[in-house]
Amino acid sequence: MSAQALPREPQQDRSRATRRRLLDAAVECLASVGWAGTTVAVVAERAGVSRGAAQHHFRTREELVTAAVDYGSEVRMAQMRERLDALAGRRPSTGDVVALLGEMYTSPLFRAALQLWVAASSDEQLREQVVPLEARVGREAHRLTVEALGVDESVPGVRETVQATLDLVRGLGLADLLTDDSARRTRLLNQWATTLDQALGR
Repeated sequence: MSAQALPREPQQDRSRATRRRLLDAAVECLASVGWAGTTVAVVAERAGVSRGAAQHHFRTREELVTAAVDYGSEVRMAQMRERLDALAGRRPSTGDVVALLGEMYTSPLFRAALQLWVAASSDEQLREQVVPLEARVGREAHRLTVEALGVDESVPGVRETVQATLDLVRGLGLADLLTDDSARRTRLLNQWATTLDQALGR
C-alpha cells in the first residue's frame, strides 16, 4: 500500500491526542517548574504543538492548568483503583492501603496539584475553579480509601479516622516537596497502619 493510500487519522482523534499531550505536558511543567514557569507557550513547546493549537484547546493558562490537574487527579484515582484490583482478589492490608496513599500523595501529579493550590490561594478567579475540583477529588479519594479498607462509615469515628489518614498522607506529601522525606515517611506510615488497625478494631 502506498503512503498516499494509508488511511488518515480522523481529525477528532488528532484533536483528542493533542489535548492529551497538552494536559500531560502541563502536569509535567507544574511539577517541575511550578506555576510561574507554566505558561501556555512553555506547555505547548513541551507538548510539541504550536501555541495556536494550544490556545485552540485552552484559551488561558488558568483554563489549561485547571484542566491538567483535573485530568491528573483522574489518573491518580485510576492508578489507585488499578493497584487495588491487582491484588489478586484479596482485600489489601491496612499497610498496603496506607503505602499506596503515600505513593499517590508524593507523585508528580500531586506536586502539580500543590502548585495550583498555592497559586489559587492568592488568585480569586483561579480559586473559584480549584475549590470545587479539589472537593470532588477529596470525596473520591475518601470513597476509594473506605472501599480499600473495607470499613463501615456508619460506625462512629470511622469517617473521621479515614479522613485523618488522608490528611496525614497529604501532609507527608507536602513535606516531601523540598527534600527527600522517604525514610521518615515510611516509618510514619508503618506506625500509622498499626494505629489505624487498632482504631478500626481490627
